[in-house]
Formats: sequence, C-alpha cells, structure tokens
Amino acid sequence: MSYASIMVAVDLAPQARNRVRLAGHLADQFGARLIGVAAEQPAYAVPPLGATAASAYALAASSEIILNDLSMVHAAFEEGAGTRSRVEWRSNLDFPLSFLIAQAATADLVVAGREEGTGPPLFAFDPGDAVMRLGRPLLVVPPEIDHLVAKRVVIGWKNTREARRAVSDALPFLRRASHVAVVSVDEGQGAADGGDVVSLLKAHGVAATNVRVDAAGDATSRALVDAASELGADLIVTGAYGHGRLSEWIFGGVTRDLLAASPVCCLMSH
Repeated sequence: MSYASIMVAVDLAPQARNRVRLAGHLADQFGARLIGVAAEQPAYAVPPLGATAASAYALAASSEIILNDLSMVHAAFEEGAGTRSRVEWRSNLDFPLSFLIAQAATADLVVAGREEGTGPPLFAFDPGDAVMRLGRPLLVVPPEIDHLVAKRVVIGWKNTREARRAVSDALPFLRRASHVAVVSVDEGQGAADGGDVVSLLKAHGVAATNVRVDAAGDATSRALVDAASELGADLIVTGAYGHGRLSEWIFGGVTRDLLAASPVCCLMSH
C-alpha cells in the first residue's frame, strides 16, 4: 500500500502555501499525483418575498467575488506546487467541506490546515467535521510547517476501531520511518497494551517499540505531544473521536486538543 493520490485543501490564509509545499514534498516521496481543492458558496439569501432583479444582481456580484478569490487561491496552489508535472486543480462554487468530501473519492490522503482560534478564513472548514465525514485519513498541518520528514513517528494507541484504522491508513508513512513508537497513555485506569499492534507493524517491516507513559494529571494529548518531542517525532498518528464528537466538544478530548494546538503534524482517521 502507498499513497498514489494526495489531496490538499487550499484557502486564502497565508499558511496555505506552506501546506501545499508540504503536500508536494509528500507527493514526491510517494510518487503520487498532487490535487489542490478549494470551494466557497457565495453569500446570498433569498428575500422573504422571493427572487427579485436586485437579488439576482447580488447573487451574480457575490459569485464574481468568489470566482476572483478562487483565482487567487489557485495561484497560491500553483506557487506551492512548483514545477511538478502530476498536478491537478479542482474548484467550484460550493460549500468547502461538501466539495472536499465529493472530491476525496480520488484521494488516498487528504491534507488540511489545523484548526485556528480566530475563526475559519474563506474556503476553509472545520477539520473535525472533515475527519468524521471524509472516509480518508486526514493529515492536519500546523500553520508554520512546510515539510514533513516522518522518520520518527508516534502512534497514540488505544485498541479502538478508530486507532486501528489510523494505523492501517498510516502504513505508507510507517514503512518509511526509521522508528515508530506505539505510545499508550495511562489516564489513571491503566495503559492499553500496544504489544499486538507492535507485532503487526513488525510483520509489515516497521521498526516499532511499545511505550507506556503516565499522563500524571496532564491531558492525554499533552502526553502524546511530549512523547513526540522526547522521541524527536514530527508526526502523530491517532484515531479521531473515539469517544464521540459531542462528548469531546462538551468535556474535552484528545482529538479536539490536537486539532487546536498540536505543534506537529497529526494523521487522523475515524
């Protein structure tokens, strides 16, 4: 298994170029094609009394603004993609996430930006929504990162459906890594046994070790980030929303915290 097609979501935020450069480097590593996507729905509401000439004009004007912005986003993608030959661009007047989900049928891996506290810019979407609905692994990239080596990788392990899928989805990265740490975090009820997944990874030719860490009062996400820092890893692999998204939104959780603040790239699957 490898990644034959890598899709990157592009928006008007300054860090989008970094994300495209990172996706382009990954496409080079895996011999994959690179697909850029962007969409936005024109801001338009039908008046209570129905469509009018003025409302039709407003729709046309709003659409023209979005099309101009799409041209700017396309230019940002081309700049980040450079002179690569296996490159494709897809855009439309549509809701950003709906369009991305539809296009993801042609991708093995989707690359998106990290959630920012200032609110989503034009053409952007909530990566938490995306990972729930894509049916593809989502690589979430922090704003300032434009390259992913992934020679050392941390897997945040619990024996859940989401985590098992994430490990399978990340195999192209894991096979290329020089070392993979399967990190089980003790949150006060004992750490999950990562021995079976270590054995599976070794059967795939992946150099993996089992690591248990104590959260010691910190959030599990913090423990995973600390483990990545200590091991020199620049990629964290986790299942997404194993406890359900609503409970994470109310009570907090690993996925939400990593989406909001992880300093390294995170590959997530649901």
